[in-house]
Amino acid sequence: MNKLLLIPLSLCLLLTACRKSENSTSAMSLLHESTNKPVDSNAQSKDKIVEYEKPAPLTDHPEQILKRKGYTTSYNMETRNPNWVAWHLTKAHTYGNSRRQEEMFTEDQEVSPRATNNDYYTSRYDRGHMCPAADNKWDATAMKESFLFTNICPQSHNLNKYEWNNLEIKCREWARKYGAIDIVCGPLYDSPTLTRTIGRNRVWIPDGFFKVVMCRSKQQPKAIGFLFRNDGKKVSLESVVRTVDEIESITGIDFYPALDDDVENVIEAEADLSDW
Repeated sequence: MNKLLLIPLSLCLLLTACRKSENSTSAMSLLHESTNKPVDSNAQSKDKIVEYEKPAPLTDHPEQILKRKGYTTSYNMETRNPNWVAWHLTKAHTYGNSRRQEEMFTEDQEVSPRATNNDYYTSRYDRGHMCPAADNKWDATAMKESFLFTNICPQSHNLNKYEWNNLEIKCREWARKYGAIDIVCGPLYDSPTLTRTIGRNRVWIPDGFFKVVMCRSKQQPKAIGFLFRNDGKKVSLESVVRTVDEIESITGIDFYPALDDDVENVIEAEADLSDW
């Protein structure tokens, strides 16, 4: 796994400001063109749904793809954590009557080895959702599957309760504002070799977490990334903003490969929280 590198925010924002004006116009026109290109009916079924949220297949990590009702997860049998979890969050999916129960966390029988509840007891780490339960209250099955441990990582209590939760709330606000967004998040490790673990199953403790968010609106296509340390220290959301390009460099993951390359190159190179 790639070493976690933190790129100075001042440099990121300076480069972003220089490109912002011309890139925004280009992204809008490119996305409009790409979504209005004629489709070859022999090459693509009219019933096929393009999953824009899913990253490209990994080549340097163990990966087992698991499709759930509300998200897709890339499971890593070495770390006992997901490599990434991706989902398409619509405005409708931010509402619903399904509610989380007191003890819903469940072993995922489709993977082995795997994390269990016992691994977290006395660990002092929260069972941190990647795809949050509140994004799955639109359906009882989706809610239940959000508590599978293949969607969970050991997370600092303060990060889980405050900054991570605050960003989850922001994402639901953006889904309501724009109609839908595409989200990918997952753990980061400072070392590619085993260091800190919890429980008998030796679940790796992440040193950080990433999240990338994309809005495919024809009026203003855009993307933004976030990078958190898993240490519980209080940080502002503005201070953890990164471009998607930067997150790709850190994680080795190719995000949003289903996008037209010209659109992808533009929106992944800039990140401005004030645009959201």
